[in-house]
Amino acid sequence: MTISRQFLPIAAASTTVVLWGSAFIGIRVVGHDLSPGSLALGRMLVGSLTLTVIVLVVRARRGRAAAPLPQGRTLGAVALWGVAWFGLYNLSLNAAERHLDAGTAAMLVNVAPAVVAVLAGLLLKEGFPARLLAGMAIAFTGVVLIATTTAAGGTDISGVLLGLLAALLYASAAVAQKRLLVRVNALTVTWLGAVAGTVALLPFLPSLVTELATAPGPAIAGTAYLGVFPTAVAFLTWGYALSRSAVGRLAAATYAVPALVVLLSWVLLGEIPAPLALVGGLLCLTGVAVATRRPTARPPVKLESAANR
Repeated sequence: MTISRQFLPIAAASTTVVLWGSAFIGIRVVGHDLSPGSLALGRMLVGSLTLTVIVLVVRARRGRAAAPLPQGRTLGAVALWGVAWFGLYNLSLNAAERHLDAGTAAMLVNVAPAVVAVLAGLLLKEGFPARLLAGMAIAFTGVVLIATTTAAGGTDISGVLLGLLAALLYASAAVAQKRLLVRVNALTVTWLGAVAGTVALLPFLPSLVTELATAPGPAIAGTAYLGVFPTAVAFLTWGYALSRSAVGRLAAATYAVPALVVLLSWVLLGEIPAPLALVGGLLCLTGVAVATRRPTARPPVKLESAANR
């Protein structure tokens, strides 16, 4: 039983990593036919519907034992989290991948764990140890290298800025979600957050209807895939793992996403980031690893008494 309980969060986190990695590829493909706002809304409509069905089934099985829905400030906090995570994050990432290949976008977004450490220093008064400052300096060097390479390649630098915005939203949402999971279970948080994000994206409904009318079948199927798997399934497994793991440790598990995305992008799309962009991405991940590394505990030093000396 103990081994099973330890394995389940690892399996959940691994599922999330694989599905989120595939999302970068899906966004890159579907983004040729749907605008960022339309894609975000289409994805979330499918994701919210899928989550609603799951919630109804679970609550029907539990009956009176089902957990009560959050109210008041807690409900408001979940809604704000959902708007940031499912609404603004999706928008910024979709827009970024119109300017960047999937691998480069994934490397930029995964600066997020270092941003989490910075937010902890600012908001939680955890300070800024030397390892954090050194890691941020390394990661910043990587971002500059990616930006320089992108600009030299003729790509709009706005893609890099949008990728960094997505990383900031990702980091903020991860920290906020960890606090919400103390009061509300993972399924309810994910479901209500997805619904809130969908409502926030409704202004893009006219453009979604117009673009879907002329979109090819693969684009529609890709939108449905993004809604069911990288959204509904992956966020459920993420919430489950997050409720049973430290946020910093779980965020570090997403280091595997850029490598997976670069590999999938090469095999499926024939896209490979520029060599210097890859170097910059490695610097970003190295900086994140340094910034989020916890110092090893030193054994206490035993002091001899004057008599023994």
